[in-house]
Amino acid sequence: MTGPQNAGGDDELPWLSASGPWADLVVSTRVRLARNLTGVGFRGRNSEAEREGVLESVRRAATDSPSLAGAALHRLDLLPLEGRRWLQERQMVSRELAGVDPVGRVHGGGAVLVAGAVAVMLNEEDHLRVQGLRSGFALDQAFADAECADGELGARLSFAFHPEFGYLTACPTNVGTGLRASVLIHLPGLVLTREIAKVLQGLAQVGLTYRGLYGEGSEVLGNLFQLSNQTTLGKSESELLDHLGRLVRQVMECEIQARDVLRRDAAAVLDDRVWRAWGLLSHARAVTFEELVELLSSVRLGVSLGILPPLPLGTMNRLLVLAQSAHVARAAGTGLEDEALAVHRATLVRRLFADEGRAR
Repeated sequence: MTGPQNAGGDDELPWLSASGPWADLVVSTRVRLARNLTGVGFRGRNSEAEREGVLESVRRAATDSPSLAGAALHRLDLLPLEGRRWLQERQMVSRELAGVDPVGRVHGGGAVLVAGAVAVMLNEEDHLRVQGLRSGFALDQAFADAECADGELGARLSFAFHPEFGYLTACPTNVGTGLRASVLIHLPGLVLTREIAKVLQGLAQVGLTYRGLYGEGSEVLGNLFQLSNQTTLGKSESELLDHLGRLVRQVMECEIQARDVLRRDAAAVLDDRVWRAWGLLSHARAVTFEELVELLSSVRLGVSLGILPPLPLGTMNRLLVLAQSAHVARAAGTGLEDEALAVHRATLVRRLFADEGRAR
């Protein structure tokens, strides 16, 4: 097991590669398994000493686990805000564990193990949250990653399990399989045709929920929705994944139909929207992250529909991470409070776009 200095560079995020299935519509797929250790108090009823014990037990177990033996360990409670936000921007930890919300705080023993596409959060809502993260629409592969790490850790640790209810968790809505699967999907067509509310309402009626780019409690930016299952009890892992997969495919079909409607009925308006976004991102001298994500949504749509010259999806995915504040600050050698972050961000975008232009 390595230290945080080996946490990986900006290019070592395989889920950004756009190499997975349906990568033009789905940025990434995540499967998370919630687990708790037997004999240790659950969140809200455990002491700092117990949380430290959880961290040490999992660290030792991970050292002997083939898929986690080389993992980087980050202790959130020992990192400054910039470092915690950097991990959260990379989707390795939740906002709650990172303590980046204005009213948030970092709990003792909070940590994450990162090994390629697998991350294990420690002492978040549950003792362990084992996550597999893949590019594109790849539920089976993301589950396989999480299940492999879970199995290896489970062979070395005792997880709280009830023969009738399944895996026991701090929140009742996670009891059972402890599985939450989500896809980060780009739905500009449904938003522009104003069909998105009807689609989301329909998903809620069949057990799915949606969130923004940063998960629970976050707002939707750039027409990027995280769709995930709401219940984990009473169904097997395969049934939950199959249910989510079928519904996501239906949403993708609706999005494709919506894009066809836009091309047929609003081609001029769509062209103007896409080219304006391209122009702003290509020439702006200062841009906020929120503005960038909204403009990038139009550029992504324009590339997908052939309105704009080809621009690799992987480059647009990388911008979703690299243009966030902690990443921009780290690359520019400044702090999070630097007023020039918007300028550094715009410079980053122009440089990436120029590099892609020269590569064509």
